[in-house]
Amino acid sequence: MESAPNAQATWPDDLYDLLKRHGIRQVALVPDAGHARLIRRCEADNDLRVVTVTTEEEGVALMQGAWLGGQKAVLLMQSSGVGNCINMLSLSAIHRCPMPMIVTMRGDFGEFNPAQVPMGQATQAVLEAMGTIVHRADRAEDVIPTAEATLKLAFNTFRPAATLIGQRVLGAKTFGKDD
Repeated sequence: MESAPNAQATWPDDLYDLLKRHGIRQVALVPDAGHARLIRRCEADNDLRVVTVTTEEEGVALMQGAWLGGQKAVLLMQSSGVGNCINMLSLSAIHRCPMPMIVTMRGDFGEFNPAQVPMGQATQAVLEAMGTIVHRADRAEDVIPTAEATLKLAFNTFRPAATLIGQRVLGAKTFGKDD
């Protein structure tokens, strides 16, 4: 069963506004269709430094460097990239550095690709095992309050925190087949 995203959904634009309100100056990302609209907004903003990293753990290092340099950063990634960050997440515990992550989910609601399922099912548990506080948004109207809670928690407590945006919000991808 496929879940179609609401064409009028404004959460990517609202999320961009939220990042600006919270003083985010750097955005690390691996390109992701779930974040496409947000990424375009960030790239169009000359006040944001957008860094496309080759792998998600580089984004963790970017957030560390940004914080040590006096700037706030966020990491945008897909759930499949969470597995790449596991070892690097220990840096937050060592250095008490805020690490807010906004994660688009694969491998949960209506997933078509069997390769996405294992990490999609393990994402929350893996993050929590590494000391990340995790909140999940499975409805478009929950994305902004959930992401705001994640940003506040990360920057107020100097910890890693993540918002997982479920496939019910994004819509399940297909290869063009209706199953």
